[in-house]
Amino acid sequence: MLSPHEFATLLLVKDAPNQIDMEREELDALLERQLVQLERLASGLQQWRLTEVGDSALRAIKRCS
Repeated sequence: MLSPHEFATLLLVKDAPNQIDMEREELDALLERQLVQLERLASGLQQWRLTEVGDSALRAIKRCS
C-alpha cells in the first residue's frame, strides 16, 4: 500500500516529471516497488518516469476512487 506522499509523488512523476525534486525520499520507495524508473534523456539529464506497473497502479487507484 502506498502512503499519501508516495501516491502524490507517483502523480507528480506522471504529470510533471521535470518538476520533481530528485532527492525526494518517496522516490526510493517507488523505485523499490518498480513503479518508477530513472530515464536518461538525450540531453544527458535524468528524469523520473512511470513504469508500466506504476501506470497500472495509478489507473487501478483512480478506478477505486
